[in-house]
Amino acid sequence: MGKERVEAGQGRGKEVVKGGAQGPRKKGGAVKQRGGKRGFYIVLAVVLIVGITALSYMATRPTQTVTQIDSTIAPVPNQGHVIGSDSAPVEVVEFADFECPACGSFATLTEPDVRSRLVNSGIVRFRFMDFPLAMHRNTWSAHRAAWCAAEQNKFWEMHDALFQNQDRWNGETTSRPDRVISDLAKQLGLNMTQYAGCITSRKFQAQIQANVNEGNRLQVPSTPTFIIGNKRVTTALSYDEFKRHVDEALASARPATGTKATKTK
Repeated sequence: MGKERVEAGQGRGKEVVKGGAQGPRKKGGAVKQRGGKRGFYIVLAVVLIVGITALSYMATRPTQTVTQIDSTIAPVPNQGHVIGSDSAPVEVVEFADFECPACGSFATLTEPDVRSRLVNSGIVRFRFMDFPLAMHRNTWSAHRAAWCAAEQNKFWEMHDALFQNQDRWNGETTSRPDRVISDLAKQLGLNMTQYAGCITSRKFQAQIQANVNEGNRLQVPSTPTFIIGNKRVTTALSYDEFKRHVDEALASARPATGTKATKTK
């Protein structure tokens, strides 16, 4: 049908030119008409491009996926790094990659509120599990640095510094991340001789790999992935979304424990 429309237009153009004394005016009118059509098609093309771009964004932007965890799968073992009370009624497990932008967004925008309002109040115990992705070439350097900082009781300080400075050491910025990360370690006041020996020997490589293996066992599809109660949530969360999942976990635990759910803020 598109071909037929084009051919019909060409036919009308030839007929207009053949008109006697009125020909020049009609020909000029035809030129104006074609110019008007050209402008219409340009506008149409722009609209189509904008529409395609919007659809592409909608198709590729991170979406939140919530799935029930198989009750026959054992819970995450006592590994990784934990902040919060051992008696907290809800444990949240995050599988994260230090070079993952979405993980950085959660760590810098949402996690401070999670710690101050849910962890420090005794409602949530938060467990960080290493899940470095192959697509991020500098992430293993960051995970090793975090473990070496943990050896000096400064995991969470290094965790925060790595995410806050992600744009300084990630694979798009440098091919020598250890230099930048070492500067962060100095700023945290680490014993640099001990830290350097830990990094060089890759002392905690096996522990990081054990976390990766646990994530694979639980079929973690991407980072960040959160396990909150009996649900697996695969996206960076706002505080309100995080709190809603925690409240649901508290409500689910109430019948089993016979205790009242704690109201979160």
